[in-house]
Amino acid sequence: MKIIGREREKDLIKRCVESKRPEFVAVYGRRRVGKTYLIKEYFNKQFSFYATGLTDEKKEGQLRAFNQSLVEYGSTEAGIPTDWFEAFTRLKKLLLSENVYREPSNGKIVVFLDELPWMDTQKSDFKSALDYFWNSWGSSKEDLLLIICGSATSWIINNILMNRKGFHNRVTRRIQLLPFSLRECEQLLEYNDAVLPRDQLMESYMIFGGIPFYLNLLDSHLSLAQNVDELIFKPYGELYSEYDNLFYSLFKKPEKHLAIVKALSNSKMGMTRKALTEIEEIGGGSMLTKNLMELEQCGFIRRYMDDTKVEKNSYYQLVDPFTLFSLRFAGKRKTDTWAGFIKTPGYYSWRGNAFELLCFNHIPQIKYKLGISGVDTSEYGFRFSSEEGGAQIDLCLDRKDGVINLCEDKYTTDPYEVNEDDYTKLQHRAEVFRKKTKTRKGIHLTLITANGLKKGKYSGVFQHVITGDDLFNPE
Repeated sequence: MKIIGREREKDLIKRCVESKRPEFVAVYGRRRVGKTYLIKEYFNKQFSFYATGLTDEKKEGQLRAFNQSLVEYGSTEAGIPTDWFEAFTRLKKLLLSENVYREPSNGKIVVFLDELPWMDTQKSDFKSALDYFWNSWGSSKEDLLLIICGSATSWIINNILMNRKGFHNRVTRRIQLLPFSLRECEQLLEYNDAVLPRDQLMESYMIFGGIPFYLNLLDSHLSLAQNVDELIFKPYGELYSEYDNLFYSLFKKPEKHLAIVKALSNSKMGMTRKALTEIEEIGGGSMLTKNLMELEQCGFIRRYMDDTKVEKNSYYQLVDPFTLFSLRFAGKRKTDTWAGFIKTPGYYSWRGNAFELLCFNHIPQIKYKLGISGVDTSEYGFRFSSEEGGAQIDLCLDRKDGVINLCEDKYTTDPYEVNEDDYTKLQHRAEVFRKKTKTRKGIHLTLITANGLKKGKYSGVFQHVITGDDLFNPE
């Protein structure tokens, strides 16, 4: 099957295959983003050895499955390994055999261990055995390419990438697989013969968040609204319970993680740690630190500094569209039909918020359109409350070249039209921003709009206009 997009990742894998040194590659990313698919399809499912961890299995079950893979690839050892040290000893013996499969291009031995975090069960010696396997043998095998993968991103990062013991600096390459961009979503749906106009493609992203597995479920014979009903709102739908399954598959005790994302879903620009600790279900201390870090590592939230504040507090912001959609609609089950909910006030409220997430997740495309791809930027929201009139700005692109783009995100069905009231508000926001931040940089009012800008008396208030089509640009 064809691999859509993923050009950087394919290039990195190619370099690993061609490398003249041992390679230890960690692939990580949230559930359903396509990690296993990428590796299997790149190698056409041909490995020197492949094994996957099993969900909800204890040590004995994991070893039994690993041994079954050993047998399938040619191991003749009798019985199930008693521990992971024995299992990896058998793997080493298998890889040293004359009949081991090698990459045709250069004879590389490719080992793929999928869903690695599931293999590390309670009171097992898995990490120690993997550590010993690599450090005592694998790290000196110039023809070995070891690829590990897992949806439990926090486990990969904490136990492999940031490990200060045996795995310290052992990973030679890392691939964080992110959700598809709009451009990649379009390519995937075209490949599946599910062609949608770009405004519906943007709305599909605002619901499914660019997750390939979700997009592959779309039925080309149904409208987008019908697909959402069938997949998410019908009890038999394949994504009916996906929200809960998503978090319970990633975290052993996800209750506090769920409370955090629920709180953040009600605050477009995010919340400080202090504000989160005031919510009883969330709590504080080291557990909150751990939970926030794990949510950030898995791509559900982001942490940013608001450079406009005197106190440089970190803000935490929900950036995952599917989580926002699920919390607003699927979790509450207030409606059993998405098609019937469209064009209601609740729909328009969600659509405005979801479009802001879409814009944030396409900052590289926005910068490409502005001609500043090579310019360092920091991104944040701005809000200031005052009896004289506050101001709120959806997205600020604070650039190293002396300019700040104050972005107004507008998702409208028709081209956006600036009236006199809008013009006054925009000018006021820019003035409040300049006054309160005391910035000496240039201020460029920038419109990001799904369906373009209608020319009129006040449309010149924007120095830059970025359309929905521009968000489909390459990075």
